[in-house]
Amino acid sequence: MQPVTLTTERLVLRAPGIDDADAITAACQDPEIPRWTTVPSPYTRADAEEFIDLVAQWWHDGNQTIWGIFVDGATDGALVGTIGLHHIAEHAAGGNAELGYWMAAEARGRGYLVEAARAVLDWGFDERGLARIQWRAVVGNVASARAARALGFRFEGTQRQALTSARGRDDGWIAALLPGDDRARVDWPIDIGL
Repeated sequence: MQPVTLTTERLVLRAPGIDDADAITAACQDPEIPRWTTVPSPYTRADAEEFIDLVAQWWHDGNQTIWGIFVDGATDGALVGTIGLHHIAEHAAGGNAELGYWMAAEARGRGYLVEAARAVLDWGFDERGLARIQWRAVVGNVASARAARALGFRFEGTQRQALTSARGRDDGWIAALLPGDDRARVDWPIDIGL
């Protein structure tokens, strides 16, 4: 599969290239990113270059579709995060995938993540024909949970020791969205504020 570019009102989503390695490296210096994701820490330019190579391979294989999130019209094409559909599994009755993302510290709180995620979800359901997109996060990752809830994901529970990373095992929250779900924000039975 060839990489697909998506656009929104304020953003361009495209596969990151080697010219984005410095921006990815800089963003991943924020300790909040490896705290809640599988991003290595410390994060080096070599890690960014390896990630960019993997993204190209995943697109080619069609099993993961990862985009860099860029502010449209920014003079430097500012990278503000990454987002993707991970672990895409095709099935006769429609495929499954997992939505994953991180945002650079200076880009948080501007609505970029939800805007980008809406475009990715639309593409996953409409173009890839997915029947289910799930979201998972380490218990306590309130910012990620608020974004998923704002996107209409339905909370499904807490999975004990279900998420693995270099840290070891963590309890994880899980939520999912189906193509016919109303994408309005829904209440969740856990306290994530707002």
